[in-house]
Amino acid sequence: MAKLEFPQDFVWGTATASYQIEGAYQEDGRGMSIWDTFSHTPGKVVNNDNGDVACDSYHRYEEDIALLKKLGVKAYRFSIAWPRIFPQGTGEVNEKGLDYYRRVVDALIAAGIEPCATLYHWDLPQALQDKGGWANRDTIDAFVKYAEVMFNAFDGKIKQWITFNETWCVSFLSNYIGAHAPGNTDLQLAVTVAHNCMVAHGEAVKKFRALGTKGEIGTTHNLYWFEPYTTKPEDVAAAHRQRAYNNEWFMDPTFKGSYPQFMVDWFAAKGVTVPIQPGDMETISQPIDFIGVNFYSGGFGRYKKDEGLFDCEEVQIGFDKTYIGWNVYADGLYKVLSWVKDTYGDTPIYITENGACYDDVLTPEGTVHDLERAEYYKKHFIQCHRLIESGVPLKGYFAWSLLDNFEWAEGYNKRFGIVYTNYETLERFPKDSYYFIQQVIKDSGFEV
Repeated sequence: MAKLEFPQDFVWGTATASYQIEGAYQEDGRGMSIWDTFSHTPGKVVNNDNGDVACDSYHRYEEDIALLKKLGVKAYRFSIAWPRIFPQGTGEVNEKGLDYYRRVVDALIAAGIEPCATLYHWDLPQALQDKGGWANRDTIDAFVKYAEVMFNAFDGKIKQWITFNETWCVSFLSNYIGAHAPGNTDLQLAVTVAHNCMVAHGEAVKKFRALGTKGEIGTTHNLYWFEPYTTKPEDVAAAHRQRAYNNEWFMDPTFKGSYPQFMVDWFAAKGVTVPIQPGDMETISQPIDFIGVNFYSGGFGRYKKDEGLFDCEEVQIGFDKTYIGWNVYADGLYKVLSWVKDTYGDTPIYITENGACYDDVLTPEGTVHDLERAEYYKKHFIQCHRLIESGVPLKGYFAWSLLDNFEWAEGYNKRFGIVYTNYETLERFPKDSYYFIQQVIKDSGFEV
């Protein structure tokens, strides 16, 4: 057997998001978010579940940090709930909200764990949505003010900042497909939201630099590896469009300061334009210290007229699937991160999310034998090792997720955690995948 060893400075971590774990949705001055509104709307979420309580991490964060410490991670990626800081999105700072994150950050540091904070993981204050949300450029200014408060409050304590999580989800999934809050189905709106979010990212980076905030700042895009089913030109072009929808549409502006022209043309043919204002592209392409990549899946596609948005039909080629129905395509992680390096250069990369959903069963003894999830992680860790050995600047890996939690529109029906959450008692039970990752971290690698 060969041992795959990781560099000693490789950052092993795990990740969560505020609305998915915190609960306490009306406590200590927190305002309403678009996800409170969406989840309280009948029919929007499986079983009409909501995040009112979630994992109750607002009250149980010390227990969660103890699990992180036992796991042995170097870093923990969490998100800050904007409505806890500015209940109306703007105006007066809610000090009780800031105090909560001070307690979390101080407890992480005391446990020897580096806090990595995401400023926006989808819980926009409802008061801002009422004024147009991300389609209204005033929201950009509100975001930068919120970011400034956080940079000042945690300067020197939080050394790694992520502006946005998965701008594709914020824009297309939430405003064109309509599956996530606020639940719109308007392609022009989605393109506008995507653009404004990227401008807000760039403005926050500029503010970070202007303040002289210590540490690093980047953003996270969810990338998907989609390949043509054949070498036919029409199949190659269709698969490229489908892939660019997640990848180039967000990565090109971030690194090149321009949108991919073939996609601009495709949208224009549908009557959709990008509302670029003077200076926007320079703002979006502000140099960043790292790029976060969330990777879950990939697939194969071929040309089919009028199929979806891009005349592309997915072809199933026999991938194993997770419980949520996503292809297990570990080799896609190697391909997509190699593509990132080849296309955009040597900016450090962190895998800020990667994980799998399975139908877990808690035994009477309090164990969860999630062998499929452990195997999923192992397959993806192998690709991480290949990437590092191939010269791709992969610096860290955050497993999604620490806890089973509120899985957005899927409610509590889908579990991604390496720790099982009993939603009735809120007890936590580490799964076999938790212990597998714990051993990998301890040994700086594993045998294959």
